[in-house]
Amino acid sequence: MTRAPLRPLARILAARRDGENPDAIERENLEARHESTRDEDRQRAEGRLLVLGVVFLCAFCMVGLKMSFIAASDPAEPRAAASGAQIVAARADITDRNGRLLATNLTTHSLYAQPPQMIEPRRAAKQLVKIFPDPDEEKLTRQFTGKRKFIWIKRRISPEQQQAVHDIGEPGLLFGPREMRLYPNGHLAAHVLGGAGFGREGVSSAEVIGVAGVEKALDEELRDPGRGDVPLTLSLDLTVQAAVERVLAGGMRLMSAKGAAAVLMDVKTGEIISLASLPDFDPNDRPRPLTNGDQGDSPLFNRAVQGLYELGSTFKIFTTAQAIEERLVSRTTWIDTTGPLKWGKHRIRDFRDHGKALIVEDVIVESSNVGTARIAMMIGAERQQNFLYDLGLLTPTSVELIEAPGARPLLPKKWSEIHSMTISYGHGMSASPLHLATAYATLLNGGTKVTPTLLKRDTPAIGERVLSENTSKQMRDFLRAVVTRGTASLGEVAGYQVAGKTGTADKPKPQGGYYEDKVIATFASVFPADDPAYVLVVSLDEPVETSGREPRRTAGWTAVPVAAEVIRRIAPLLGLAPDVEPKTAASVTLARN
Repeated sequence: MTRAPLRPLARILAARRDGENPDAIERENLEARHESTRDEDRQRAEGRLLVLGVVFLCAFCMVGLKMSFIAASDPAEPRAAASGAQIVAARADITDRNGRLLATNLTTHSLYAQPPQMIEPRRAAKQLVKIFPDPDEEKLTRQFTGKRKFIWIKRRISPEQQQAVHDIGEPGLLFGPREMRLYPNGHLAAHVLGGAGFGREGVSSAEVIGVAGVEKALDEELRDPGRGDVPLTLSLDLTVQAAVERVLAGGMRLMSAKGAAAVLMDVKTGEIISLASLPDFDPNDRPRPLTNGDQGDSPLFNRAVQGLYELGSTFKIFTTAQAIEERLVSRTTWIDTTGPLKWGKHRIRDFRDHGKALIVEDVIVESSNVGTARIAMMIGAERQQNFLYDLGLLTPTSVELIEAPGARPLLPKKWSEIHSMTISYGHGMSASPLHLATAYATLLNGGTKVTPTLLKRDTPAIGERVLSENTSKQMRDFLRAVVTRGTASLGEVAGYQVAGKTGTADKPKPQGGYYEDKVIATFASVFPADDPAYVLVVSLDEPVETSGREPRRTAGWTAVPVAAEVIRRIAPLLGLAPDVEPKTAASVTLARN
């Protein structure tokens, strides 16, 4: 900025020439300069006041707008911001194949305390014990009066409990929102669903994670935010599942069994329509695992998937199918069943000595161990092993349960000829009822391999061919004969052609050897036999039927009638119309007058 001089030389010289005082010129210029400076300062101050006024006006407008929003919104308690990574609590619903709800989410609250904010900690502890029976009053009092700044009291409370805590009026007792997993059907399909619990937790949210069953096996899929509101659809039918569990529980009590399992599978798609294991539990209140003793006795143990048992004579049909497929025998080939069959120090006997030769079909119908072992000797150990592998009996199932990979069939270390002979009639190797159902589905659906699944399939997955359609049909005929004139005569259901095979295996002792009075009784069936739609496997642990003079433990007296009742209940639910034999026309006599 260029400033005018106070004593300009030209004016000073002119003033001296005219006899004027030069100092007056300086005073005049100084006064003009001061006046100009005052004008500039005033303008600058006015501009700043204007800007400040605009800023304050905007701030007041924003505050007023925010107050309007607050006044118009619903009242709510302020929430503390969660530190760290955001906890995603959303989890997809689970439904059955018809859209009926199996698992969903429910909004609830957790309860925690901040002792520094508490006014009457001792009174609060006393009142909380009246609301919640679990906490100890003395322990709560020590925590509330100690140095801790944060205490979890209950991670999940009901609305009634929340209101009761509100009524205490203690500002140090606070609530955090929670999203809990709810299973509206209680015990139903408990081993399939498994259950869920809390993972990472904060005061404002908690992470819901699966702990067992499909909840854990498909945990990432269920927690995927990209699913939106799309539920996970299982292959189960809730109505059929309820009927199966009800009949199975009744049969378990009637036969005095310690446990039971059932698997119902679509023979063409491998979809599991029902999977039950008893005893069971409520996934809403999942019990703790056993800390000692046999885990197989725990209600958490899934007998249908995790239970590995010697499944007895249900395996005989596999031996026969392979021998016929490889043209080693035909259905009318005579097999020597006189016993005992000796192999080294081992003796193979039949439950009832036939004392004669039987055709291959009758080896199955009469359930001859000796005859089946002789057929296995024709096949050989290596070929037998390969065939059972193709049926899925030597590896864990791929079903969508977290427990499935650990259920690896128990096989002999060396598959010798004697092992081949005993395995041919279901002894010497252990598999689960789900393994058995899968193998029967493959064997009887026309011979194409199925893969078990708990997810609904819109189209059947066509597997590789394991045996021919002709062999598959012959096996259905054999199993039908077992029901009509063999060991499973109690399995006949009016209107539905049931085919199946019984299996009774002695239970092994933990220290070695077998119990004389404890068995696993199994009935593997298919219906309708002429056009198979479903495979049903029912297994009972240590059953005994006591209606006769002597206790009976074989599957024909225990597992078979239970399976027959299951089929009688569920076949109409599955949309299968019973076969009704046409009545013969009434004879008409022509009368002449």
